[in-house]
Order: sequence, then structure tokens, then C-alpha cells
Amino acid sequence: MPPTNPARRRALADAAIDLLAASGVHGVTHRAVEKAAGLPYGTASNYFRSREALLVAAAERIVELHHADMDEAARQYKTTAADVAGTPAQIAGHFVDLLTESLLGAATTLRTRYLAIFELRLEAVRRPVLATALAGLQDSSMRFTTGHHAELGLSIPRESVSVLVALYGGALFTLVTAPPGSVTREVVQGVVHAMVHGALPGSDGAPPEEPEGR
Repeated sequence: MPPTNPARRRALADAAIDLLAASGVHGVTHRAVEKAAGLPYGTASNYFRSREALLVAAAERIVELHHADMDEAARQYKTTAADVAGTPAQIAGHFVDLLTESLLGAATTLRTRYLAIFELRLEAVRRPVLATALAGLQDSSMRFTTGHHAELGLSIPRESVSVLVALYGGALFTLVTAPPGSVTREVVQGVVHAMVHGALPGSDGAPPEEPEGR
């Protein structure tokens, strides 16, 4: 039966995440993870019998941390949503601010985690078990975005939410992989402004254009 010390298991998974960001998938070995976690030789193999199991543990730990962050963000957004009112343009401006904070945090404070996510996603193309472990990230992002729009009273078609999530993912990759220190609030805000006003109909304060023939 494998060891059941949750703190030690988390320490190994966290060390694997750091190694993914620093050295890529090939840098994640049992010995490297043990050294990074400050644990004795053989500890990692006691918890994770293969490198794939170790990568899956890192993915599951990332999903756990991601959900915890989103739960905290949801609590904060429910508080601020009650204070949001005004025109569609004003509400969209509030949404720009929220997304700016999210992307800026991902590209700076949480950069290591997101670099690890990108490494795992590429590896998941060849390892279905990793794709399964990471599936909760996209699903939770969609649910959170849709739910937050409802909190703000935005009537947004589901296809627009899908577009916004896709744009967010592309911007996230670009910003997280940019040289450290090159990402500023002004840069991020400009990207987010283009995302929101391009994806959400009428968010510039003008009504959406009617299709020709109506």
C-alpha cells in the first residue's frame, strides 16, 4: 500500500510543478523532485511508481490549486457584483478590470504554475491520462465565466463566452511566456480591452448591429 502522508505528497507534487516550469517535462524525475522537495532518496518512487504518475500528480495538484483560487475569486466577485450597475459599457469596463487583474496575476505571481500547465498540456497530447487529469481546468473556467456574467446581469450568448475563454487562453500563453518583467498592467489592460469589446456584443455602449435584411 502506498504511503498516505498528504503533506509529503503535496510537497512532491509542488516540487514537480516548479521543475516543470524551470526544466520542462524531461526535467521531472523522481530524484529531481525529491531533491527539490528536500526529501530523502526513494521518497518519490514510494508515492509515485512511474514518471507518468508523478506528472499526473502535478496536474491534479494544479487543478486543486486552480479550483481553490476560483472559489476565492467567486466569493470576491459576488461581493463586488452587488455594487455594479450602469450602462453596458460601464459594466464591460468593470469586467475589463477583473480580467486585467486575473491575467496580470497569472503572468506574474502565478507564472510558474501556468508555465507548468502549458508543459503538461503539450505532454497530454501524447498521454491521455494527463489530458483526463487536466480536463477540469477548461470546464471550470467556462462555468466560472458564465456564472460571473450572470452575477453581473450580462445577457451573453454561450458562444460569446466560448470565444472569450479562447481569447483569454491565447492571451494567457502570450503573457506567461513573455520575458519576466516585460508584462505591465498597461499592456495587459490593452489586451483585455480588445478581448472584451471584440467578444461581447454591445459592450462598447452601442447596440449590436442588426444583420442585413431585417
